[in-house]
Amino acid sequence: MDKDAVKEYVERSQSTIEDSPQMGEATTKAAVLRDFLELLDWQIPSNTELEYSVKAFGRTFKVDYALVLESAPVAFLEAKGVDTPLTDDHREQIQEYMKSEDVNLGILTNGEQYVFFRRQVINTKVRVNTLAEMSITELPDRVTILRAFTKGAIQNDESEKILNRIRELRDARNTLEAEKDPLATDVATLITENVSETISAQAESQAKEMIDRLIQDIEGEIDSETGTTATTPTATTPSENTKTQTATPHPEDNAIAGTISRTNISGDDSDSVVIFPSKKSGVEFLKENNAWGFVRIGQSPEFIAMYISEDVQQVKYVAKIKSIVDATEADLARPPEAYFESASEDAQAGFDPNKKVIVFEEESLYELEDPIPFGNSWPQSLRYTTLGELQTAKTTDDVL
Repeated sequence: MDKDAVKEYVERSQSTIEDSPQMGEATTKAAVLRDFLELLDWQIPSNTELEYSVKAFGRTFKVDYALVLESAPVAFLEAKGVDTPLTDDHREQIQEYMKSEDVNLGILTNGEQYVFFRRQVINTKVRVNTLAEMSITELPDRVTILRAFTKGAIQNDESEKILNRIRELRDARNTLEAEKDPLATDVATLITENVSETISAQAESQAKEMIDRLIQDIEGEIDSETGTTATTPTATTPSENTKTQTATPHPEDNAIAGTISRTNISGDDSDSVVIFPSKKSGVEFLKENNAWGFVRIGQSPEFIAMYISEDVQQVKYVAKIKSIVDATEADLARPPEAYFESASEDAQAGFDPNKKVIVFEEESLYELEDPIPFGNSWPQSLRYTTLGELQTAKTTDDVL
């Protein structure tokens, strides 16, 4: 499986759903979910059984698809119609099926939303945890979680390795976020004890930046479609009563105040600047909201700069930061749930209630007249520099 194959499935399925947005369960299975199973290399009837009998809640039920190896189910897929929002009852249903039949993997989907589950036995206690939830538009950026559910990965025990790696990365990220300040202090203490007390303040500041970068890099690895990891288990989707909305840019909304030379940016040389990478399409988010989201950031810099990774490959925009707020509290052009990351040209930043939105000062967002061109380095996650370094940089190598 590769990203292109997932994109093809998404484009084909979205077209089908747009043509028939009220599809019931039977039609959804035939028109959308059969292709999804084939994407994962499961075939009906050779290794996929329909209406597989399971005992749960003291009764016998039929799970829609049982994915079978060596005559035993290794994963369940429970299907609903496009016309049926996924609910907690649906989640409980497939979790109970997995517990009752000792099946370690499960998928719940209505063609638009996809929920992935994993059953584990820890200290004799059986638990079924949610690995990830995502909309159909997010699938191309979540290829590795899909790969963990393919026939080959399960058959070769690669699935277990992938999912264990996800858990380890998630735990590491959570620890770094929760213990950032004491960890930074410990690192700074180690450096100053071995070098000099005079660099104590700089050492702690740099240690915090290092932890921020590490958190971003871990998230990048978790979401990578080419590595051995998969989507973060805390990926967020719309509420169960909310249909996925396409994030359509509003061309009439343009917060860009104009153009500016880097030397004319008003501020102190020592002012902190955070640089974020962005797709070209992410510029629409800047224009609409006079803000950037949805990100994790542990410091409070004075400025933000945007490196556009597509086509131009330049640090091209700069703005003065007004505030950093929780994603759920941000005053955005549209409801936060309308923003979902996808692989299309119309993609916006992906809404996550656990992340932040960086709000700009009014009329402070400018396109640089002298953008910083790509050298040998580009930011794969947030990076910090100073305004002085931004103003004098010849290439991205000077600020990354």
